[in-house]
Amino acid sequence: MSEPSEKRFQFYGRRKGKSLRRHHSELMDQLLPHLRVGLADPLSGMGGQRWLEIGFGGGEHLAHQAELHPDVSFIGAEPFVNGVAKMLALVEEKNLANVRIHDADARPLLEALPAASFERIYLLYPDPWPKARHNKRRFVSPENLAHFHRILKPGGLFLFASDIEDYVAWTREHVAEHGGFAEEGDPSEPYENWIETRYEAKARREGRGSAYLRFRKD
Repeated sequence: MSEPSEKRFQFYGRRKGKSLRRHHSELMDQLLPHLRVGLADPLSGMGGQRWLEIGFGGGEHLAHQAELHPDVSFIGAEPFVNGVAKMLALVEEKNLANVRIHDADARPLLEALPAASFERIYLLYPDPWPKARHNKRRFVSPENLAHFHRILKPGGLFLFASDIEDYVAWTREHVAEHGGFAEEGDPSEPYENWIETRYEAKARREGRGSAYLRFRKD
C-alpha cells in the first residue's frame, strides 16, 4: 500500500518555535527514527489495546497515560517540533516502551490507520481558530469525524477537551450531525486518571473552565 501524501493537505500553524536544546536535538536525531510511525504499516509491532492522541503538545498527558497503562500501545501525533522533542525527553526519562510518534499532520495518519483498530482517541485543547473565517481549520470536521468513527472499535471513545465554549458547541453540533456517536458522562468532570495539561492550567489562570466531552461509537 502506498503511503498517504501530506502534499494535498493544507497545514496551518507553526512547525517549530525556539531553537532546540542540544539534548533535544540529539533525541530528534537518534530516538525519533525508532519511534516514528510508518504510514505504509502504521500499526507494526503494536499489539493489545491502542489509544491515539492527536496534538499532544508537550506530551504531559500522553506520557502520563503511557506510564499508567504499560499494556496499551499509544500513538501520539504532533507536528510541532518542539513538542515532539519534549515528548521524546519524557519517553527517555520514564523509559516508555509503548509509545510511537507521528511527527507531522495527523490527517494522513488517520487515512492510513485500518478500521476498528483503536479503543480510544484523545483530542485535547486543540487550536480553536476563533475567527469565524478560520473555523474551517478546526480539527473537528465532518471528514475527521468520519475517520474517527472508522478507526474506533465498536464502543470506542472519542474524548474532546476544550476551554473554548464555542468550540465545545461546534464539536457537539458536528458529532450530532455525524450520527455515529452517543455523548455520555458529565462534561464538567475530568477524564479518569486525568493530569492537568499546560493548556488547561493556562485556561484556569485566565478564569476559563473546561469541558471534557465523551463520545462513544455506536
